[in-house]
Amino acid sequence: MLFELDEEKTLFRNSVRDFAEQEIRPKVEEMWESGEFPYDIIEKMADMGLMGIPWPEEYGGSGGDELAFAIAVEEIARVDGSCAITLEAHTCLGSAPIYHFGTEEQKREWLVPLAQGKALGAFGLTEPEAGSDAGNTKTNARLEKGQWVINGTKCFITNAGTDISAGVTITVVTGTREDGKKEISNIYVPKGTPGYNIAPKYKKMGWHASDTRELHFDECRVPEGNLIGKRGEGFRQFLKCLDGGRIAIAALAVGTAQGCLEESIRYAKERVQFGQPIGKFQAIQFKLADMATNIELARTFTYKAAALRDAGKPHTKEASMAKLFASEMCMQAAVQAVQIFGGYGYMEEYAVSRFFRDAKILEIGEGTSEVQRLVISRELGL
Repeated sequence: MLFELDEEKTLFRNSVRDFAEQEIRPKVEEMWESGEFPYDIIEKMADMGLMGIPWPEEYGGSGGDELAFAIAVEEIARVDGSCAITLEAHTCLGSAPIYHFGTEEQKREWLVPLAQGKALGAFGLTEPEAGSDAGNTKTNARLEKGQWVINGTKCFITNAGTDISAGVTITVVTGTREDGKKEISNIYVPKGTPGYNIAPKYKKMGWHASDTRELHFDECRVPEGNLIGKRGEGFRQFLKCLDGGRIAIAALAVGTAQGCLEESIRYAKERVQFGQPIGKFQAIQFKLADMATNIELARTFTYKAAALRDAGKPHTKEASMAKLFASEMCMQAAVQAVQIFGGYGYMEEYAVSRFFRDAKILEIGEGTSEVQRLVISRELGL
């Protein structure tokens, strides 16, 4: 079977790549140094329709699909991880629950501005004691006089504290199920709601310009109608959204690794040792050959998972496989890129140093490598 992008997808890839080169690359070093959120870039991404790629036009989106979204994330990550994760989290975590499970009224009110890129979306799952053990959620909400009263803490939340953040959908315990386990639901909390407290930005190893914070909810009250989907189905809803998120993280890993490869090839042709470019030495050639091969494998697997999701076919296993392989491949590619650059690879002004620091989180976020292996094992019937 011959697989290649059709003309429409190829043109789309080229347009996103041009945007990344012209609008993002000149500002990457400045963003890394300052850690300032790139409002101007996000606004331009919105103008291009990138902030709502997979959502229908009737809800402010571009009417695209998951494969197009994966391509966009990959091309942006090839230049900068902070902009890529902002797009990924906004779409897969912030917007997806509202699109897949929200009412028509909720979609009109909350999804439309998100899909148009006029506001940023976020999702709050992780807590100090609920990471990989997501079912151990302690943030709770009680129903009182037609309002949900929320108390608890969420951590490592992306896009929740910018000037254009709309709010956050969070998992909360809303009661106890018949089997005695926690009843977990999803509730949307608009930014600015009294009791919705946003902590200062984390100081992170990588992704310096992305917005990542802790959120605290103290008797935070929202209308009963802010419940997303059915009560008690919050965890199941999140798992469905997470499949799409894992595909996008795989795409982000492919893009980051591609950036490592391109920088390494360029450097290998320029750096001279022992009287010739280091790219002439087999030791360097083999590193680059392995890097290129693994990137192509990860890209193909990521596109397959996206195509399965677009076709409405089961893809939980494929999404986890793509995320697992791509993220671990990306980390290794970054390690080898720094090695090829030698001492210069350890200097922050070189892109491979930034890629190296950005890569590690890809083995952790939206399910660690260990969790992916558990998911894959379960899907194998074990």
